[in-house]
Amino acid sequence: MDLNLVLVTVVTLLVAGYLYVKKKYQYWEERGVPYVKPQFPFGNIKGMGGSKHTSKLFADIYKQLKGQDVFGGIYFFTKPAIIPLDLEFLKNILVKDFQYFHDRGVYVNEKDDPLSGHLFALSGQRWKNLRNKLSPTFTSGKMKMMHSTIIAVAKEFQKYLEPIAQKNQEVEIKDILSRFTTDVIGNCAFGIECNSLKEPDTEFRRVGKRVFEFTGFQFVRVFFLAMFQNFGRALKLKITKPEVSEFFMRLLKETTDYRDKNNIKRNDFLSLLMQIMKTGKLEGDDTDLGKMTFEELAAQTFLFFIAGYETSSSTMTFALYELAQHQDIQDRAREEVNKVLAKYNGEYTYEACMELKYIDQIIHESLRKHPIVDSLLRSCGQDYNVPGTKHVIEKGTFVNISVYAIHHDPDIYPDPEKFDPDRFTEENVKNRHPYAWLPFGEGPRICVGMRFGMMQTRVGLANILSKYRVKLSPKTPVPLVLDTTNAVMSPKGGMWLRLEKV
Repeated sequence: MDLNLVLVTVVTLLVAGYLYVKKKYQYWEERGVPYVKPQFPFGNIKGMGGSKHTSKLFADIYKQLKGQDVFGGIYFFTKPAIIPLDLEFLKNILVKDFQYFHDRGVYVNEKDDPLSGHLFALSGQRWKNLRNKLSPTFTSGKMKMMHSTIIAVAKEFQKYLEPIAQKNQEVEIKDILSRFTTDVIGNCAFGIECNSLKEPDTEFRRVGKRVFEFTGFQFVRVFFLAMFQNFGRALKLKITKPEVSEFFMRLLKETTDYRDKNNIKRNDFLSLLMQIMKTGKLEGDDTDLGKMTFEELAAQTFLFFIAGYETSSSTMTFALYELAQHQDIQDRAREEVNKVLAKYNGEYTYEACMELKYIDQIIHESLRKHPIVDSLLRSCGQDYNVPGTKHVIEKGTFVNISVYAIHHDPDIYPDPEKFDPDRFTEENVKNRHPYAWLPFGEGPRICVGMRFGMMQTRVGLANILSKYRVKLSPKTPVPLVLDTTNAVMSPKGGMWLRLEKV
């Protein structure tokens, strides 16, 4: 082959590629939208999962663009995306004009990766149908049913902490809290006593950790598959790690078969899903929800695990980290817990836990300052004329809502780095924009398990504070450093704190 011809071909392809990318990166400029200059090949997500945590990455972009328009332009690789900068515009996306933004645009491949077909990821009518089936399993009545299971695990949790506190030891509290939530979820979702507090290296716990471990390449892969879903499905690519998928599918098959064979019924999430799978209804309710397949059951139970395990343990970790630095707030919280417990004869009844208003304020402020899911993703389903502007968001454009940036916006929360639970008194919440706090999302796609997550977190914190004082230790990371390889917000290297008996 003529060497000159090869050289000309290569140069031509390089020039064509350069011009193609250059044209792609002029998308927002041509439309008069403020944007942050992208860097090839990653666009505006360079450093994600490596040198920079996603929360900081998008918060920096938000700060650069804030005040210039109702949204700004960014790029995922060469694909245009937007970042909302105005809360009224955000309200349109999440609620008012939800029909344009009802999908998250997350990669789903149910055929080759059954666990990917869960409520969080599904789109369109599939999502709507499944949401209708699952909503009745998360009512206050069903939460009350599971409450006693959480309390039983919490009692074991208190026993585990007692010898540590008596010795005034410092502990890696994040690990202990993860074991607590693993035992809660294991019981409530699978009906399995994991005993993670006593045996931290169980298979259930090891696999649970693997779900949230991400390298920089895996972060990029998730975004890539979200943008090229048909390509991913054609190549039979999976989003769930093979060992995770194999473990959960096997566990659920064995558990459901055993329950069927022995006619076992429990007050847990799996039992409710099995009712829907077999009859399309929940016991005591004639509403026809429609049956679900075993694969659908498996995916939803898997979602229940990943949504309740890491998020709640991280929320409690950040709350205790802040309380260790603010002993006055901790004392006030302990006083409330003891007062409520005295009213209910020392029992953590469902009603007692629902009266812990200041604990709720602490949880809300912890999630404000440290939102575990730091961004919400949506995909525009059809061309959308942005109200009050000349802008049109084209079909297929991603919307990246930086929850972390909104929660740290000084125009919304003055002195945002200050930990202040009184931001969430009834009066202060009423005086703030209703879409200024978004740790669970908002609108029709708000987290269906929010009640359960709050209940689990409330019980965990109350059980610790009623018996123990939480203090800083020489190993406590001040200031906080985030783990950039974790899919959710989590402290790097864990969280070392000191416990002492009250």
